[in-house]
Amino acid sequence: MKLHELKPVEGARKSRKRVGRGTSSGHGKTSGRGHKGQNARSGGGVGLVFEGGQLPLFRSIPKRGFTNINRKEYSVVNLSDLNRFEAGTEVTPELLIESGLVKGRSAGVKILGNGELEVKLTVKANKFSNSAKEAIEAQGGTVEVI
Repeated sequence: MKLHELKPVEGARKSRKRVGRGTSSGHGKTSGRGHKGQNARSGGGVGLVFEGGQLPLFRSIPKRGFTNINRKEYSVVNLSDLNRFEAGTEVTPELLIESGLVKGRSAGVKILGNGELEVKLTVKANKFSNSAKEAIEAQGGTVEVI
């Protein structure tokens, strides 16, 4: 079979219903909407979550807490991940993105104290956990909050 020989299966392509084109078309006058009522009106019909007047599910389930619209989402990097850099390297958020440790957009980078650090580094980030700060300084490195 070649590209120019392709054609749809019989009955696969159906022409659209042309409504409101005279009485002899079979879909004239009311255009298949019947007489009066909510669904006969333009813009009529019920919403997706309307349950016929019954208390909607969304309203009946309990709500808890709130969403802080000012929340800042930080990308987290563990100490053990920083071992891939050579001693004396200045680790910045740009370097972390370049190396693939941090992906996507976020409010900044936070260094966490999981794992062991075996190299002396100068680390620049937006936030540090206390254990991460102590571990970096114990190796003789420096910590700088941007």
